[in-house]
Amino acid sequence: MTTVYLIRHAQAEGNLYRRCHGWYNGLITEKGYRQIDALFRRFQDVSIDAVYSSDLFRTMTTARAILRSRPLSLRVDPELREIGGGCWEDHTWGELLHRDHAGMAAFLGCDPNWHVVGSETYPLVQARFQAAVERIVDSHPGQTVAVFSHGSAIRAGLTGWLGLPLERMGELPLGDNTSVSKLEFDQGAVRVCFYNDNAHLGALTGVYPQIPDTGEGKARAMEESSLYFLPLRLPEQKELYLSARQEGWMASHGTMDAFDGPAFYRVAQRNHDFDPDSVLIAMVGDHPVGMLQMDFQQEADKKTGRVPFFYIMPDYRSRGLGVQLLGQAVSAFRARGRQYLRLRCAPENARARKFYQSHGFYKVGEEPGGIGHLDTMEKYIGYVLG
Repeated sequence: MTTVYLIRHAQAEGNLYRRCHGWYNGLITEKGYRQIDALFRRFQDVSIDAVYSSDLFRTMTTARAILRSRPLSLRVDPELREIGGGCWEDHTWGELLHRDHAGMAAFLGCDPNWHVVGSETYPLVQARFQAAVERIVDSHPGQTVAVFSHGSAIRAGLTGWLGLPLERMGELPLGDNTSVSKLEFDQGAVRVCFYNDNAHLGALTGVYPQIPDTGEGKARAMEESSLYFLPLRLPEQKELYLSARQEGWMASHGTMDAFDGPAFYRVAQRNHDFDPDSVLIAMVGDHPVGMLQMDFQQEADKKTGRVPFFYIMPDYRSRGLGVQLLGQAVSAFRARGRQYLRLRCAPENARARKFYQSHGFYKVGEEPGGIGHLDTMEKYIGYVLG
């Protein structure tokens, strides 16, 4: 008998930023690294003979939870990858819902017929993933193997091993990041001992709202919390930009002293003239909820991306939307080869500082601005090919 632990990767950028990351090669988040530590503690006393992973960064990095205390090498197999998203890759779920609601409903409902240009299908993922795991089993008779893969790939495999038709895959819950499933393979028979166990995570578990089981129900629920982005039209929407700047200044500093609207607008116009996608309105449904301004010229020679304005409207704060603006900035600058993201934060703005620090930013200096000086904060975003 061969025992296989199927383990989903730790929280990665796609999970946090609410973007379609199938084959897109994103990074592990701050929370994800803490989940890896929890997974390490879970498996400290478990005998493991071999470790396999897909060839994507998020699975190979999560596999360190097993490898760090064992003299084993990581065996990489691209057949263990997540479902390929084709033309959907690295687009926000909000954008995909906005432009292809029916397609998203089919995807969320695990419809075997779902397909977009360049993507895989659920039947194909199930077939390749099960075949890959079964090859691993054949190579390790009588041993215990850890296999690191992805949410939809693992769910597709479990659907088959549990004896369910693929049409019922959507009934099987999506496992938490670093959730563990245990399978026993014996002479062609498969026993699923447990699946999607996340007991090791404690407070690090994901937060999954109770939403309808149907793909359409899930799509409608996701629309309420998933952003898409539209270019700000200048000069037509100049007043919208300036009003956001004014409110953001007051929220940051508690006073309108030293506010210079014309100077802010000149920078926005310059950014917009260089690339209309540098100043974006964040949307939920038909409602603007925030604004993201990026400077694609400043510090390009240092492989650094600058964010002059990062803003969520007051009525939409504390809803988990700000991190999706961060995800948009990471995506845009990484596509341009940048390795660092920089922005400025008022020292007195404790709320913003806490948000940025929780997502990997740290202070690297100070700059004149605000009502005295602003802290320069930086985050490594890397440039991951894939």
